[in-house]
Amino acid sequence: MLSQANSFGLLGLKGFPVKVEADISGGLPAYETVGLPDTAVRESRERVRAALKNAGFAFPGDRRITVSLAPADLRKEGSVYDLPIALAILSASGQMKQAPLVRAVYLGELALNGAVRGVNGVLPMVISAREAGESVFFVPRENAGEAACVEGVRVFPVDDLGQLVRFLRGEGDMTPLPKTEFSPEEVPAPWDFGDIRGQAAAKRAAEIAAAGGHNLLLCGTPGSGKTMLARAIPSILPPMTAAECMEVTKIHSVAGHRGLVAVRPFRSPHHGASSAAITGGGVNAMPGEISLAHMGVLFLDEFPEFQRDVLESLRQPLEDGMVTVSRARMSCTYPASFMLVAAMNPCPCGNRGSRTRTCTCTPSEIRRYARRISGPLLDRIDLFIEMNDVPFEDLSGQERGEASASIRQRVVAARERQRLRFGPDSVRTNARMTVQQIESFCPLDSDCQKLMEMAFRRMDLSARAYQRIRKVARTIADLDGSDRIQQKHLSEAIRYRRLSILREDEL
Repeated sequence: MLSQANSFGLLGLKGFPVKVEADISGGLPAYETVGLPDTAVRESRERVRAALKNAGFAFPGDRRITVSLAPADLRKEGSVYDLPIALAILSASGQMKQAPLVRAVYLGELALNGAVRGVNGVLPMVISAREAGESVFFVPRENAGEAACVEGVRVFPVDDLGQLVRFLRGEGDMTPLPKTEFSPEEVPAPWDFGDIRGQAAAKRAAEIAAAGGHNLLLCGTPGSGKTMLARAIPSILPPMTAAECMEVTKIHSVAGHRGLVAVRPFRSPHHGASSAAITGGGVNAMPGEISLAHMGVLFLDEFPEFQRDVLESLRQPLEDGMVTVSRARMSCTYPASFMLVAAMNPCPCGNRGSRTRTCTCTPSEIRRYARRISGPLLDRIDLFIEMNDVPFEDLSGQERGEASASIRQRVVAARERQRLRFGPDSVRTNARMTVQQIESFCPLDSDCQKLMEMAFRRMDLSARAYQRIRKVARTIADLDGSDRIQQKHLSEAIRYRRLSILREDEL
């Protein structure tokens, strides 16, 4: 007897329908799974066998069972097909009716006792299934919250196989979850800007970076507060919108995070991380750190210590806001619109520019250290800030700096100006403006044009740096509440393009 159940698979962030067919016929006892299954799918045979027996159902082990996962030319991965396979076998063996199995989508992994466990990627699968016309879903209770945030679906949380089969037989009751609403959470950052003593210029640059989504490089002596400042940046970022929460949750769902993501991500990988860990990869082309930092912050401490190929792999995502992970089996494109915050020492020993410690590095060692970061990558960073030792008077004083809450108000106001400016466009921040948008929203008057020309020639700027300065100046004007870029805004933006360690004439 033949039976069929509906399920879904996943390629990157896009789901595809999978028809799970089970055929039980006479002949020598056997169990075969076809349709390009990976190891996890092939092993479902043992999980399904044990789950059916321990849930009180008969497993037709004395007959020939063939399970087909269609379409046959797409590879099926993971344990998400356990539940529909078990249901298809129960229907094919006459233990339940076929009709309910073709009117809903079933996702879930089976434990040996029949319990239904959570799986990865439920949210993007439900979104794709809804776009394909499906509206009823049976998913593990662990994943039900994220599935129920999709508009126009009925999501039934499943605890165990027996509960679901009784419901499909009409012998039990199950209640769909109400629609889940994204509500941005207020999670305190590890540090508040009020805890950071001194470093007024660095805090100002961080505020500008947060307001416009710009990339920021902090260069300073050890103990000057680079890491502390970077970890305080989430405390001044605006809350995510519902649409942004949905985007971020989809990525984290594929990566194995269960539940809704309602706070901006802050990712801080170790400098020993590989290129695949940063940009994404592996056998299944999974998202990397830059995609997990989408809509948030990617903090790279000890910036020059990262492997050269890792740093160079950031160039294209920083420009495009997305990354394509290509492997032998598949190619997946993931969003990667993140704010890069990098921190580095001014020299190998770290003491260059210190007021209290002597640098022991030679000019050639400093040049070699600085050249670990390529010019094209530095060209994609908007703000450069040098941080020096904090004087004892600032450290020992009782007066706190400006708190993150008040800085955040200015950042939120600046982001609101950008939202109104860009309207329905996909661009959300000044840092992501296109060339056409720069020409429309960042015009320079004659005085600003002369200042820009002088800076362009003296600082030997590239065309990309020229455009990035205009973007930063637009953000500074937004923070100032100005509708146009003034000379003071442009002058401040130009100052953030200078970093002495990158200028050989200052070594």
